[in-house]
Amino acid sequence: MAACTKQTTGGGEEAAAEEGPRVREPGAAPFGNFPQYSRFHPPEQRLHLLPPELLRQLFPPESPETRPILGLDVGCNSGELSVALYKHFLFLRDGETCSDASREFRLLCCDIDPVLVERAEKGCPFPDALTFITLDFMNQRTRKVLLSSFLSQFGRSIFDIGFCMSVTMWIHLNHGDQGLWEFLAHLCSLCRYLLVEPQPWKCYRAAARRLRKLGLHNFDHFHSLAIRGDMANQIVQILTQDHGMELVCCFGNTSWDRSLLLFKAKQTIETHLIPESLIEEGKER
Repeated sequence: MAACTKQTTGGGEEAAAEEGPRVREPGAAPFGNFPQYSRFHPPEQRLHLLPPELLRQLFPPESPETRPILGLDVGCNSGELSVALYKHFLFLRDGETCSDASREFRLLCCDIDPVLVERAEKGCPFPDALTFITLDFMNQRTRKVLLSSFLSQFGRSIFDIGFCMSVTMWIHLNHGDQGLWEFLAHLCSLCRYLLVEPQPWKCYRAAARRLRKLGLHNFDHFHSLAIRGDMANQIVQILTQDHGMELVCCFGNTSWDRSLLLFKAKQTIETHLIPESLIEEGKER
């Protein structure tokens, strides 16, 4: 795993959850579906670590009529980060729109919370390019139907890139070690590239502590988890050793101490060369 320089923790999710229970019950958002999440983890904290030209490096235009890059954002919350990623990778400034942008990059964003998805749809400035759906990603039948429906519009069977930003902990706490393993397996089968931001173990303890403070039942799997400790490294091990991915680079750590890790599928290695500049950047980090 590429080395990452750690920065001072910003308090982020811990602070968000202190307000969360007062705003909406029950259980301090047990699936990570915090309202107003971006107030505590601003998109800019992630974007400044990601090179804006990333998608163009990974997917250089093959012709003027090249098909759009297809992205999958799992656990999109109310969409602020989804919109920010879209603008960042298309070099769009605040208030700027591009009528042809949907031909270049299309993003399917899903979340388990229908209230947050509705808010995302209403606030999205790029309705032609970003599609928001309510989806419990661990429901295999629903997942297959909804994702296949989107992909079939473009004659595709997989996404070019997936985004999994601070989602792995909630899958792990609610579905256990096997659930985390299966979740990552599903993502790998669906995406050529995968950008993951795992939560560190201290966030697991904070999430369990919030439930106790509210007098609620603890996460069913918290005390039985065998996958624990350095969660970024654990995620790397599962993706690379079990699911055939390769770590391209670590883009560094956010101010709340979470690594941004880019992986690629093995078949991508054979059919598409990774830019040397990106590989060297990852090695330096």
